Order: sequence, then structure tokens, then C-alpha cells
Amino acid sequence: QVQLVESGGGLVQAGGSQRLSCAASGRNSINYMGWYRQAPGKQRELVAAIMSGGTTTYADSVKGRFTISRDNAKNTVFLQMNSLKPEDTAVYYCNAFILGVEYWGKGTLVTVSS
Repeated sequence: QVQLVESGGGLVQAGGSQRLSCAASGRNSINYMGWYRQAPGKQRELVAAIMSGGTTTYADSVKGRFTISRDNAKNTVFLQMNSLKPEDTAVYYCNAFILGVEYWGKGTLVTVSS
């Protein structure tokens, strides 16, 4: 059973930075890895995604502030978040497709104080 384990959440002041990590267990190569977030009372939304070849996509709300990257050898994806805003407060979930099956991490809470 594949597991996605996130780390790096916590409390940060507005304007600050935070880096999230997500490591996938197992040795299967992973084509797609991404980060989603869900704020209280809102639907889960895509934040950023990255393919194994390096192609990335971002939500308009985070373009220019967040950067997604990955270490294919370690099946790990990162989300560098800069210039954080209170509206970035949410639970951030790691997502991956492995051999046609979708997996989710348990989520890590990011709280941005104003």
C-alpha cells in the first residue's frame, strides 16, 4: 500500500515563507504529483502539480509566489511557499497517481496570521 506523508506545515506570519514536503513510499515511478488545499468551508482546490518530466501547473492565486518541485529518485514533491497571505490558510494535501491509482496524504495544516 502506497503512503504519502506530508511535512512542513505550521503557523507563519503573513509575508513569510514555508516549505512543504511529501514523500511517497514504494519504488514505483510516479508520473503526476500535486498539492491541493482545503480552507474551512471551501472545496478542495488544486494548488500546483508537476509531472515527472518537470512540467508544472499552478493555480492563478499562487502563481509567482509558490514553486513546486520534485525529486524523482526519492519520489518526493516539494512546495515552496513565499509571500504567504492569510487566505493561503488551509489544510494542504499531497496527491499522486501511481499505476493508475490515485493516492492522497492525510494533509498538513498551514496557518498564515495577519
